Amino acid sequence: MTWGICATVLAPTETILKFAAYHLEQGAHRLYLYLDNDNQDAYHVLKQHAKVRVRMCDVGYWAKVSGRRPLKHQVRQTVNATHAYNRPTEVDWLTHIDVDEFLVSNQPISDILRTVPASRNCLRVRPMELLGGSKTAFKTFIAAPNRSTLVRKIYPDFGQYLRGGFVSHVAGKVFVRKGLPDITVKIHNAFQDDVAFADTLELDAIQLAHCHAASWDAWRAAYDYRLDKGSYRADLKPAAEAGSSAVNKHALFQQLQAEEGEAGLRRFYDEVIGDSADLRARLSAHGLLREVDLNLEAALAKHFPNATV
Repeated sequence: MTWGICATVLAPTETILKFAAYHLEQGAHRLYLYLDNDNQDAYHVLKQHAKVRVRMCDVGYWAKVSGRRPLKHQVRQTVNATHAYNRPTEVDWLTHIDVDEFLVSNQPISDILRTVPASRNCLRVRPMELLGGSKTAFKTFIAAPNRSTLVRKIYPDFGQYLRGGFVSHVAGKVFVRKGLPDITVKIHNAFQDDVAFADTLELDAIQLAHCHAASWDAWRAAYDYRLDKGSYRADLKPAAEAGSSAVNKHALFQQLQAEEGEAGLRRFYDEVIGDSADLRARLSAHGLLREVDLNLEAALAKHFPNATV
């Protein structure tokens, strides 16, 4: 039972190679990587690996697949993921994830996929979110029916603005069985004949380790882009936990900046994201802390030993 990953990547070469190496180490049979900028260094290293299919998303590529380059990166991701799905079949299952996401399981992913009933064609893996400043500590997905209560208890100041206590998505990503007709793969879902799969199976044996904010500096560096065009943009819905206040993260962050300046953003980061003994204790009290060593350096050295990064 083989599986592969597709990703549209815009990141430093070392980050891309670590992402690729990690998933090759986990047993990925194919990686379909779409470089969103002219990263020649990454391209030439990845091109040499037998299990990697890499494309430079230049003017010629976009002219061929969609007429022109879509302005929104979310649209480019969808076009590329669907393009990867429609390639000649080389794997049994394909998932679309981002360069800061890593599939984690306690057993080979191929063994897990082998147990999926033949009637199921779409599988969902839920995320866990890195604590900023740590390389191994993650807050895990809350599946409990009292999720809103737990989130407000763990994050007393900002829990009402957080879906599941996460700064980023809780939807996770999906695996889609290859070989089906009329498939469109989007960021968090897949569609057949423009209809979402109604029988998507929750795959609890695999988690998606999401390194959304590796540190305060990394989070702050990405903040303005996310606020304008990414996961904190104004058109996204507020968390269900917001209740009648119905304020999304975009509005929250703008309010914090207006009232408290940079200190407001730092206060949010310290309560919700940053690795601290206090946050670890709050998560541990509810069984929501997991330690995972992704061991990216070792994977990089093994799968791309001659890369200069």
